Amino acid sequence: MSKRKQVSAEEKRTRMLDLFHEKKDFYQLKELEKIAPKEKQIIVQSVKDVIQNLVDDGLVDTDKIGTSVYFWSFPSKAKIAKKNVLDNAKTKLDEYQKKLDKNLEIIKKEKLRKEITDERQALLNKLKALNEEKSRLESELKKYEDSNPVEYERMKKSIEVAKEAGNRWTDNVFSVKSWCKKKFFLEDSVIDKQFGIPGDLDYIE
Repeated sequence: MSKRKQVSAEEKRTRMLDLFHEKKDFYQLKELEKIAPKEKQIIVQSVKDVIQNLVDDGLVDTDKIGTSVYFWSFPSKAKIAKKNVLDNAKTKLDEYQKKLDKNLEIIKKEKLRKEITDERQALLNKLKALNEEKSRLESELKKYEDSNPVEYERMKKSIEVAKEAGNRWTDNVFSVKSWCKKKFFLEDSVIDKQFGIPGDLDYIE
């Protein structure tokens, strides 16, 4: 029997993000522990750690509604993270470009003197290092060319829609409780226990 291929931690992160981006929905941990092993071949024991790792990196959002904790991540979330990296890379690139221009000017003056000095050699070595760093940053920039800040606004709207839906259902629950109290003369605690309604259920601010 062939040994099952082990999935790396990075691959688990990628698969979990793909799951969120494909479903575009909100999940509790217990739901993800059922879905991830079946659809993304992530073992159930790893699901919690993978999600927490993504939350720590800002790639997955989480919030507590009542007594339940929900997780979600829309495709735009990854693009926003890429945009932040892109902005940082651009800033660094500008800084290195200024340093490069300054050193090029110094080297130009040194070449006019045509003297092979230790200072000139040090500047040449620094120039080489700056050029290499510039090339690395330019390559990094190309990875994030598809970043689109417009997606950020779309994500905000999606969160607002989700919040409104949550409050709408909370309102429905309160309406049903009120009807039950009037119809059957029941206490809040009895209704909550009977129907599994969290005692601290409230609207999302």
